[in-house]
Amino acid sequence: MAKTPFPYSHWPIEVLLASLSDTARASARRRMAPPRTVGATIRPGRDTPLWNQLVADVRPLLRKRGEKAQLARLLGLQRQAVNEYFVSGRRMPDAERTLLLLEWLRLRQAGRKPAW
Repeated sequence: MAKTPFPYSHWPIEVLLASLSDTARASARRRMAPPRTVGATIRPGRDTPLWNQLVADVRPLLRKRGEKAQLARLLGLQRQAVNEYFVSGRRMPDAERTLLLLEWLRLRQAGRKPAW
């Protein structure tokens, strides 16, 4: 085993990263990044593929006039919040509202309107 002139703890981090593969380098950078705080809100984006699919399934159903307002009443939200979920993509609902939304989507895809 070869001896190094300096212990690894004294090496510049870039020298270590340059010697690693691309995958290992990306993993090391993620681990060196500041940790997410526990309980932090997940934002919609490429890291939320299930939410992205749900949005893609719901959007066509919201094109008809008044559908966003009806869905907002069902979820107990303002219409603008529904707009932020499905049009601007800046927010996501909490778990309970997501379950209500999934049930609404199931009924709408079956051709029925919810009678809640």
